[in-house]
Amino acid sequence: MNDITMNDLMGLLPYAPIIAVVITVLVVMIAIAIKRSHVVTGTVAVVGLNIGLFTLLGQMTGVISSGALAPNAEQLFVIDNFAQFNMVIIFICALACCTLSYAYLTNLKDNKDELYLLMLLSTIGALLMVSAQHLASFFMSLEMLSIPLYGMLSYTYMRKHSLESGLKYLVLSATASATLLMGMAFIYAEVGNLAFKPISLALGGLFESPLLILGMAMMIFGIAFKLSAAPFHTWTPDVYEGAPAPIATFLASVSKVAMMALAVRFLLDTALLALPSVQMLLMVIATLSILVGNLLAVRQTSLKRLLGYSSIAHMGYVLIVIVSIGRAADSISSMYMAVYALTSIGAFGVVTLMSSPYRATGEADELTHYQGLFWRRPILTAVMTIMMLSLAGIPLTAGFITKMFAILAAVQGTNWFLAAMIIIGSAIGLFYYLRVTLTLFKRPKQFIEFDVSGQWAIRAGGIMIIAVTAMVVFFGVLPNDMIELARWASIW
Repeated sequence: MNDITMNDLMGLLPYAPIIAVVITVLVVMIAIAIKRSHVVTGTVAVVGLNIGLFTLLGQMTGVISSGALAPNAEQLFVIDNFAQFNMVIIFICALACCTLSYAYLTNLKDNKDELYLLMLLSTIGALLMVSAQHLASFFMSLEMLSIPLYGMLSYTYMRKHSLESGLKYLVLSATASATLLMGMAFIYAEVGNLAFKPISLALGGLFESPLLILGMAMMIFGIAFKLSAAPFHTWTPDVYEGAPAPIATFLASVSKVAMMALAVRFLLDTALLALPSVQMLLMVIATLSILVGNLLAVRQTSLKRLLGYSSIAHMGYVLIVIVSIGRAADSISSMYMAVYALTSIGAFGVVTLMSSPYRATGEADELTHYQGLFWRRPILTAVMTIMMLSLAGIPLTAGFITKMFAILAAVQGTNWFLAAMIIIGSAIGLFYYLRVTLTLFKRPKQFIEFDVSGQWAIRAGGIMIIAVTAMVVFFGVLPNDMIELARWASIW
């Protein structure tokens, strides 16, 4: 066995933020083995994620040396501006989900510690996904994200909906993974390479290859499932509804950001987006996602299901950006997903603070549970209102800026039909987002099923969602910093 040299260690420096999370997993496992303590486990998880985040920020600003990638790892992963930007978003979302989980699990009478372990493992998979540039690393990192999710979705298994949520995601996700893997096999059989960029070099004379088109279609179907894009969306509302509220937050933020970043890198680096058949397929998926997501959300009375259908529509908007402007889509798609993730954390954060894993009536899921919330929790109502307005794309919120850039991307690509779809979808979305907002200001019910604690705003979960709300408003009023960051976050 060769001795480990200093050059080998220096080659791991770009992975320092991910290694920090891996070490945190080991420390959490040791802490659980010594003595179970919710406070210790939750604190170690949050501290480890903060160390990883500040290490990453230090590398991005040049304060900490990032070094050069190890030659062997360079074939599988790349740490560029695009990867670092998305990793920052994933770290912020994972920290938010850990914080919300701590408040949510306080009253759980079962073991709490393993949830943090699963969340950290899934976060490692997400961090690897945004830097993958090889079909092998694509699949391995995706599975590392997905497998812990099965356990997290079913964590409050005493609630039958939670167990059902985990089982549905397990069965359907396994099917999507098999489809994805078969698509990779077809592409490899035709091209003879698993790395993204060599695939683009080999595409020259293979544009009409049936095997390549079949493999590409199967991979897009698998990606569309993970993004919950129509017509592969049927699992989304059921899984969102049954999942514990902080895990639904994780699924809507960390999972979606990582999958979209990986999809963008895959489509751009392999040049598959240049194929007319791929463009047509993505256009169909985007159009269906906008129509299905928005039209089905209109009739929902469950807030978590409504947010699930809303996520389907938003994935359609991002796919339109990718189809319309191709190589320039990396920056705008990253910005859109960052704002969407923050907004989802705020909306699901309110649900989490209002919910409990052991209530016989389930979580604070129905819109009626929020009727008249303004009259007893005005700050919490303000948070939910701002999140709904941002999702609807109302001015002075970050959601308006990203929606505007999506329309501009469609116009820039002369896809007038897709630009019209964004406008129509936003108009339909405005109806059900405002319905949620109006419910908050109705006359309160006499019997209150769910409510937050009296001091929620000075606890970790409350402080976190107030901070997220401030970010959504700040980037909506002064978007220049967000736009500059997005321009920096480029693959090229």
